[in-house]
Amino acid sequence: ALPKRVKVVEVGPRDGLQNEKSVVPTAVKISLINMLSETGLQVIEATSFVSPKWVPQMADHTEVMQGINKFPGVSYPVLTPNLKGFQAAVAAGAKEVSIFGAASELFTKKNINCSIEESLERFDEVMMAARAASIPVRGYVSCVLGCPYEGKISAAKVAEVSKKMYSMGCYEISLGDTIGVGTPGSMKDMLTAVMKEVPVGALAVHCHDTYGQALANILVALQMGVSVVDASVAGLGGCPYAQGASGNVATEDLVYMLHGLGIHTGVDLQKLMDTGTFICNALNRQTNSKVSQASCRL
Repeated sequence: ALPKRVKVVEVGPRDGLQNEKSVVPTAVKISLINMLSETGLQVIEATSFVSPKWVPQMADHTEVMQGINKFPGVSYPVLTPNLKGFQAAVAAGAKEVSIFGAASELFTKKNINCSIEESLERFDEVMMAARAASIPVRGYVSCVLGCPYEGKISAAKVAEVSKKMYSMGCYEISLGDTIGVGTPGSMKDMLTAVMKEVPVGALAVHCHDTYGQALANILVALQMGVSVVDASVAGLGGCPYAQGASGNVATEDLVYMLHGLGIHTGVDLQKLMDTGTFICNALNRQTNSKVSQASCRL
């Protein structure tokens, strides 16, 4: 049975823009988030409090957090890789944060130069500070269906990392197919393993459409009881591991599918499409949303 309602987590302003080649002006980011807030989305990931030397795209995180209109009933989580980032985020007014791990040892080694175990230990400080400040923490697990360096990833490994992040205190675990190689079968096997360790109500899926499998994979997750799905307006954000390939599934396409299935999202599709048009014009690029591409021709 499909869920009656789905919480759509909009990751465009953070995960999307951080993988775009051109640097986006702060005012454009603020307008984008404000427009997204008008669509009925409940969760909009706003920015990332990482070191500007690692992610120059997110150097204006404080200005963005302080510049947006915070709508009642909408949360604006930010990514915080360490205690310093967490403290800066809270000082800028963040009320929810996210941390990230990966199910691939090699990916973790190449990305942050330590083991998975060590990477999770680094978040202990963040989790303690978040608990003290009553700030909810979401956990991302990357490479759940494949890794650019390791190839196949075992479902047991994903379950193990997810369980650790959940027991550390993350209220929700977002399972990311970072390179988009998963298919409905591998999604089902992975979720079956993870659901033995983490309650399905605490799981989200974060699918990339690099191989054109995102909506099919999301549908399988919905059929298995997952009711939180990450997506990016206009499909913003390429794939850092494959030049020219698409990354995040487009929020417009996800919402179109969910509404077609009779699932409630609270999102106004037309307003969402208008927001996609706005950001694509600002970035001087074409949308990756099939729904928007089709509607342009009508």
